[in-house]
Amino acid sequence: MNITTIKARDLSEAWFLCLGKALEQGYEYKIDRGSYTGQRRKELDMAVIQIEYPGTRPLVPDVPQGVPAPSTMEYVENYLPYLMTSACKEGEQYTYGQYLEKQIEKVIQMYKRDGYNTNQAYMAVGNENSIDLPDPPCLRMIDTRIRDGKLNFVVYFRSWDLWAGFPSNLAAIQLLKEYMAGEIGVEDGEIVAMSKGLHLYEYAWELAKTVIRTK
Repeated sequence: MNITTIKARDLSEAWFLCLGKALEQGYEYKIDRGSYTGQRRKELDMAVIQIEYPGTRPLVPDVPQGVPAPSTMEYVENYLPYLMTSACKEGEQYTYGQYLEKQIEKVIQMYKRDGYNTNQAYMAVGNENSIDLPDPPCLRMIDTRIRDGKLNFVVYFRSWDLWAGFPSNLAAIQLLKEYMAGEIGVEDGEIVAMSKGLHLYEYAWELAKTVIRTK
């Protein structure tokens, strides 16, 4: 497996750099099982993205005129309850929030009660039954670490749509981190995001090329 490492200043730069890496180095294949079965995608074997200042605004990337925006802050704000609460809309198999809602408060209280030097402030998404779902959760963990008075997140996606998922997911996760940092009483820190399935579906290849050419 090829491990791709990216260091970015903010969420937008991380997205642009990942687009370039996926187009240049992505393994191209036809999907046997999962979303868009039978179609093609370019995928990085293993991506590790360190984002130093993920709170820099805007949280969603700006794209050239004529290219559909991969996300908007309005969408992210509507998506946030899906990440943070257990409320489930009709037709949804699950929400990330159904797994995270209680863990978020427990992590906050753990840090406030016991101090910052722990490796146990970890939040899991999914369970032993998730593999039976038609589309199991893509986000599988949010781990946390406080260093130098800042709350940092380490997140893992088993599969991650670089065009339609990455910008919205990370913007919402950043808002969650800012909320938790405020509740704990520390500053906002970095995000390290990992995935062994960061990919671009074929429909997005030309869109990504257009974005890259303007940078």
